[in-house]
Amino acid sequence: MIGYLKGELAEIKESYVILEVGNIGYEVHLPASQIMELPSKGSTLKLYTYLHVREDAIGLFGFLTKDDLEMFKLLITVNGIGPKGALGILSAISADEIRFAVLAEDAKSIAKAPGIGAKTAGKLILELKDKFKLETAFELRLQNQSDRREVSGVFGMRDEAIQALTVLGYSATDALKIVNQVDITESMTSEELLKLCLKKM
Repeated sequence: MIGYLKGELAEIKESYVILEVGNIGYEVHLPASQIMELPSKGSTLKLYTYLHVREDAIGLFGFLTKDDLEMFKLLITVNGIGPKGALGILSAISADEIRFAVLAEDAKSIAKAPGIGAKTAGKLILELKDKFKLETAFELRLQNQSDRREVSGVFGMRDEAIQALTVLGYSATDALKIVNQVDITESMTSEELLKLCLKKM
């Protein structure tokens, strides 16, 4: 098993990235929500990974935090949910939101995920409700907030720049595209990043 990969972010695609580690480019599939959080190409990135092997295919799935990886592993234990389905769920709602939805037996929130109907959402709740505790869910949410801040100092600045650009009237899609074109460094301030983005606009 590959526990995690750490290397250069060589390419960012719609549903996966190419992470170069030791002159080998690994194709790693990520939740869409996490693709939007990634730093610019050329940055160093660490992904917690899961290698899924079937008779006809091998897939490598990656996550920014260990908790997302653990949630992915839990989701694929649910009858009828494969790796792609689990990735779709984590693209639509976070690991924290899944835990709280399961505890609250809120099938509607889980059914927001593409390809997950009310029946599958109900089955997911039934099979996972004994795996979660409310106290642990709150603790993990606090831990995840801290982890996401530590994954890379540039993530917070990216979010601030995207929010600032949307306030200025740009669409979220355009803001995201422009921010991704800027080579962000940890020494850069939020104001400097915003100025560079506005120049590109």
